[in-house]
Amino acid sequence: MNHMQRLSARTLTKVAVLATAGLVAVPAAAAPALASGGDAEVRASRTCATGVIKVKAKADDGRIEVEGEVDTNRRGQSWAWTFRRDGNLVARGTGLTAGPSGSFSVERRIANPAGADTIVFRARRTGTDRVCRVAVTF
Repeated sequence: MNHMQRLSARTLTKVAVLATAGLVAVPAAAAPALASGGDAEVRASRTCATGVIKVKAKADDGRIEVEGEVDTNRRGQSWAWTFRRDGNLVARGTGLTAGPSGSFSVERRIANPAGADTIVFRARRTGTDRVCRVAVTF
């Protein structure tokens, strides 16, 4: 191992120790969307159609407040949406993109059983094959 490789290995070891101790911030892009209780909130988004689909989850009086948004920059589109927690359907409905932004959002409070929950927000544009999906673990 040459001098540069030893230096690099030592630097990585120091960063790993400091990150474990919480003294070095890990970039958000490198970390999964996970929450660990308290007032923690997790968010995720993905590109979808001509815009983006987003989901947000946070604790709310022993339940999970979930919010989903579809923003396609196109007014008048009808979408069928669902929220699933650990694969089980917990809410569903339809939304119509409106306003200058061409978006809609939905909010629900769902049960919060013990342990980590994977929450999926899925939207399918009515009359098309267009499906958008995004998930967080809370």
